[in-house]
Amino acid sequence: MNSQNEKAGIFARLHVKGDPVILFNIWDAGTAKAVADAGAKAIATGSWSVAAANGYSDGEELPMDAAIANLTRITASVDLPVTLDFEGGYTAGLSELRANVAKVIAAGAVGINFEDQIVGGEGLYSIAEQRERIAAVRAEASKHALQLFINARTDIFLKTLPGPHTHEQLEAAVERAQAYAEAGASGFFAPGLRDTELIRELCRRSPLPVNIMVMADVPPNQDLAALGVARISYGPGPYRRMMEALKDAAMSVFASENA
Repeated sequence: MNSQNEKAGIFARLHVKGDPVILFNIWDAGTAKAVADAGAKAIATGSWSVAAANGYSDGEELPMDAAIANLTRITASVDLPVTLDFEGGYTAGLSELRANVAKVIAAGAVGINFEDQIVGGEGLYSIAEQRERIAAVRAEASKHALQLFINARTDIFLKTLPGPHTHEQLEAAVERAQAYAEAGASGFFAPGLRDTELIRELCRRSPLPVNIMVMADVPPNQDLAALGVARISYGPGPYRRMMEALKDAAMSVFASENA
C-alpha cells in the first residue's frame, strides 16, 4: 500500500490541464470500493451525498465527528488517494480550522475541497478573509509534513444559477484564483460554471488547475478537457442516480407482489 505522502503526490500529479482527473463522487466505504473497482484513479466524497446518506441536509449539518468517522472508513477501504469535501471547514475561526484540518489528515485524506461561501450565513468570505483561511489550512498541513491538495472552491457561479454568468463574475473568480494560489491553494473549483467560453478563459487565466462539476448544460468531459480543465467532478449526481435506481428496483418488486 502507498503511504499517505505517496498518495498525496500521486493525487497532485493527476491534475493535468487538458487531461483531467475524473472524480465520480462517493459517500461511504461501500461506494468508494465500488468506484475504485470500476477503475478510478482517486476517490472524492461529496458533502451533499454524505449528508443525505446519513439523514442530514448539506451545509455542515452532518456533525464533524460523523464526517471524520465516515472518512476514516473510506480511507481504510481503498488504496487510492482520497479527497474530502470539507465545505467551509466547520468553523470560521482559524485555530479551530487548523484543529479540524489535523483531524482530516489523521483520518487519511490527502486533499480537501474548501469553499469560500459563508456556510450558514450570507454571501462569500472576502478575498482577504479566505486567503487567511487557506493559509491556515496550508500551515497545518505543513506542520504534518503533508502536501495536502487544497481545492479552493469559489461559489460565485453556483450562487447565481441559473445564470447566465457574466464576464464580471469571471473577473471576480480569476481574482480569487490568483489570491488563493498565493495563499497556498493547489486547485481552483468553480461549480456552477457552464459557459464554454468562460470555462476556457478561466482555464487560461487561472494560476491553479481548474475543476468543473458535471451538471445540466455543462459541456461533455472531452470538451472540458479541450478547454483546459484539469479536474472533473460529479458532485451529488451519482447519489441521486443511485437513489433513483434503488427506488425503481423497489417499486418493481412491490408492483409484482401486488399484481
